[in-house]
Amino acid sequence: MPEAVEADEALNRVNTYSKPSDLRITDMRVAEIVGAPFTSVLLKIYTNQGIVGLGEVRDGASATYALMLKSRLLGENPCDIDRLFRRIKQFGGHGRQGGGVSAVEIALWDLAGKAYGVPIYQMLGGRFRDKVRVYCDTDATVPSGTETGRRLKQRMELGFTFLKMDLGLMQIADVPGAVVSPAGSLEGYRNHPGRGPLKTIEERRVRNATYDLHNVPHPFTGLHFSDKGLDFLEQYIAEVREVIGMDIPLAIDHIGHISVQNGIRLARRIEKYVPAWLEDVIPWQYTEQYRQLQDSTTVPICTGEDIYLKEGFEPLLKSGGISVIHPDLLTSGGILETKKIGDMAQDHGVAMAIHMAESPIAAMAAAHVATATENFMALEYHSADVDWWDDIVTGLPKPLVKDGFITVTDKPGLGIDDVVDEVISQHLQPGVTGIWQPTDRWDDEYSWDRTWS
Repeated sequence: MPEAVEADEALNRVNTYSKPSDLRITDMRVAEIVGAPFTSVLLKIYTNQGIVGLGEVRDGASATYALMLKSRLLGENPCDIDRLFRRIKQFGGHGRQGGGVSAVEIALWDLAGKAYGVPIYQMLGGRFRDKVRVYCDTDATVPSGTETGRRLKQRMELGFTFLKMDLGLMQIADVPGAVVSPAGSLEGYRNHPGRGPLKTIEERRVRNATYDLHNVPHPFTGLHFSDKGLDFLEQYIAEVREVIGMDIPLAIDHIGHISVQNGIRLARRIEKYVPAWLEDVIPWQYTEQYRQLQDSTTVPICTGEDIYLKEGFEPLLKSGGISVIHPDLLTSGGILETKKIGDMAQDHGVAMAIHMAESPIAAMAAAHVATATENFMALEYHSADVDWWDDIVTGLPKPLVKDGFITVTDKPGLGIDDVVDEVISQHLQPGVTGIWQPTDRWDDEYSWDRTWS
């Protein structure tokens, strides 16, 4: 038998999944959902070989952040992940503005993994762990630390070995004398600017005013914890610890729009309850204030969910202002960028937890990074009360989060087979009328994007 024929027959016996060198992007479409637990945008990137890559835009972000990138990707080989990322990363930004670039980057990794038949973590260098620890975030919406403790105890009974709760402004906003504030300023924080169609100019004005209020940085709000407020918060966490005990890690979030001085006062009050970390006390941009905060307390200080790209983390790490970095893959730039962020943090002796408050697509992207990053600590899970969360996709273990861990399989790409249209169609964002609808209007979007002359 001629050698060429033997080679062809041998190749036919190999599962090559596709011809990666001939793979090309042909389309991009989205599905905008709500309640998993918040709003998010699921993304599909289609190819000429029938392989579809899945990604997800950050919770609370606009689908436009991803769709505007479509014309810059059509016709390209999705396996050229780094080259395409370098092309589009200028269109991302901090916070939700990084959502589109990150979603696309994740979908490209999913496509590459499916094309070559390997899981993403393997392409990142392999495993550091077989299971990914999940921390269960539980909103502290009740005024009783004992009741919040009971809710957290229920999480422990489900197998969670790491917890997080809120502790700050919203627990004491209705307690007379607990918050020193300019008259009327607390009222706006009780509401959040919603999304969906608005019928009148007045409705738009009200939403815009609420939006502006929530965008006032912490040092400029004039809000302060009184001693009475700090007494309440200290008692709150004491009651929680009384219920759950001291053995389990308990992280603290949602302190409120307060100054670094108030953050220091709170941190010192709760040191004896050994928080796993104190999260996003002030905006991440205030590097020197973070150094001041961390130098003033033994509580580990954590931030990072709103930072875009590796270079955004570098000043904080060099300053010594944080003990835990907390990137969200759907803001940070996606899978490879977050792996780089984790490795850089390790060089500074800083651990990495991962923020995640979206669907199983985002969860699996984060889990692959966690699997392949040595200094990883825990991955956020905010959907313990969403009974349809596991049903969004097929191909993953059910439940995906079991006994407080995610097990990453050896399936190609993210490990997800598909999205279940029947499920997501029941949970569309307000004003959205369908899923995976044509996005042809974005096919020819063009500008001269070079940022130098």
